[in-house]
Amino acid sequence: NLVRNSDAKVPFTFQVVDNDAVNAFALPGGFIFVNTGLLTKAQTESEVAGVLAHEIAHVAARHGTRQATRGQIANLGMIPLMILTGGWTGFGIQQAAAFAIPITFLAFSKGMEAEADYLGVQYLYKAGYDPVAFVDFFEKLQTMEKTKPGALASVFRSHPLTDDRIETTQKEIERVLPDKAEYIVDRSEFQDVKERFIALARLEKEDAGSK
Repeated sequence: NLVRNSDAKVPFTFQVVDNDAVNAFALPGGFIFVNTGLLTKAQTESEVAGVLAHEIAHVAARHGTRQATRGQIANLGMIPLMILTGGWTGFGIQQAAAFAIPITFLAFSKGMEAEADYLGVQYLYKAGYDPVAFVDFFEKLQTMEKTKPGALASVFRSHPLTDDRIETTQKEIERVLPDKAEYIVDRSEFQDVKERFIALARLEKEDAGSK
């Protein structure tokens, strides 16, 4: 739904990664990766949608492509291929579940981050979600990193969650997006998925403790 309401011109593939760190990022070509840690720590569907809208905006604006060298793009292009051909497990072990992606590739400039924020809240709004959820969750992530350093994955921490960015986004929402009578905030389907991931994580810990 978010992709359909974006400016992106490529098909998207979403991959959930079994990892507790709060993380989500996009690669050129419309491949978006979301950690279970992000899904379980978000309180509502609209908060997750806000993060995904931001990442979709990076793809739509071709930020990753502009950041990467040709060599990096060639290497990164193998990741979706390995996943789609069943090689995710081996690749995950090889990369220690951390994705050996150069930080310079995903450490976008302030201008790129501002553009992704600006476009992301519009995609969120057009898809029917409350755009304020975008700001709310980024404020939570900012607090989380201050109180629990390391809770955010290193790739996600490369997106600086500054007070200025949050304040600018709030002003853009008020300036550009007229109020709607109602928004999508949360749905039972999201909470069901969230509870399932939490239960699976609990089982994994119990299995690890029994060995």
